[in-house]
Amino acid sequence: MTHAHAPTTPRSTLVVTAHAGDFVWRAGGAIALAAARGEKVTIACLTFGERGESAHAWREGKDLAQIKALRRDEAERAASTLGAEVRFLDAGDHPLLPTPELTDRLVALYRETQPDVVLTHPADDPYNGDHPAAHRMALEARILAQAIGYPADGEVIGAPPVFYFEPHQPEMSGFRPEVLLDITEVWETKRKAMECLAAQRHLWDYYTDLAVRRGVQLRRNAGPNLGLAHRTLAEAYMRPYPQIAKELA
Repeated sequence: MTHAHAPTTPRSTLVVTAHAGDFVWRAGGAIALAAARGEKVTIACLTFGERGESAHAWREGKDLAQIKALRRDEAERAASTLGAEVRFLDAGDHPLLPTPELTDRLVALYRETQPDVVLTHPADDPYNGDHPAAHRMALEARILAQAIGYPADGEVIGAPPVFYFEPHQPEMSGFRPEVLLDITEVWETKRKAMECLAAQRHLWDYYTDLAVRRGVQLRRNAGPNLGLAHRTLAEAYMRPYPQIAKELA
């Protein structure tokens, strides 16, 4: 946790993603679990993925404004399904470029939401430069939001732990599944959210299969005596900062 909360203040999760669909494929289970516990989840979509992740809509003859509206609608319905709030920063994708204004807006969002946990992209993705760009912006804004002298509204934050969600091509992106999160109880919710993203229908089965594979790894690493369901589904995460603990577990 970043600092002591009042008992009535729910925990807060901030998810920073490059495109409108990223939060669903990569972290939908974590989002749904947090929301089910009564926690506040805020998703910052830096772009709609309008240029590089909406090929089907372009081939149908839609223009830029129509595609943005389509992706906004999909992401809003998916976030609602998961129990989260989504904010669109509309920074433009392919390429996603940092600007002082965008940094200020992210810092303000960190200070507004006061996250206990941050989820974002890992540092590398040779297939999509927007994902590493979003990674850098998310971490820079987290650092600046801690700086008392940085000119932004709101209270400074502490040092919320950061988790990198799994990229589409983990082997090519230096991703290691260091944390395996059991999402079995919210899988149907995640799947419904995935099905809100018709513009990327081709990914529905891929991310279903990935959840099954990560679930197999989770069971293998949990041991045989934890009473896990035979069909366990999971998401994988990395941690860039040390885990703080009073005992090893």
